[in-house]
Amino acid sequence: MAFILDASIAAAWFLPDEQHDAADRLMADLRATIGVVPALFWFETRNLFLVAERRGRLRPGEALLLMTQLRGLSLEDGGSGSDGLVLDLAARHMLTAYDASYVALAKAQDMPLATADRKMAAAARGEGLKILGPLEHEH
Repeated sequence: MAFILDASIAAAWFLPDEQHDAADRLMADLRATIGVVPALFWFETRNLFLVAERRGRLRPGEALLLMTQLRGLSLEDGGSGSDGLVLDLAARHMLTAYDASYVALAKAQDMPLATADRKMAAAARGEGLKILGPLEHEH
């Protein structure tokens, strides 16, 4: 089953202090399916790894290595989404437009959202979407 992937799950895959078994299972699932990401995902993960490198959570040069590994996974670019839907979801659920873009993509594609972000998960559930990952069983 294909799913929408949030950058918080990528963090759980590649940053040692954020690892989670439920996130690891999603990476294993990518052997049989695809993850779909909004265009924003690549900017978020670059920044996430860069900041981790600057703060000493990663070794110098490791951010680029992790981006290369991430790009090697079965991830498909889902575009930037509908402005109207993103802004509507952001307003109704008090999300940033960035976070709303993940929920909007999941809603538009009718796919579950894999996230470790509680606020994003709550918004997605409010839209009738299934959550995958560490928050899958929270309500």
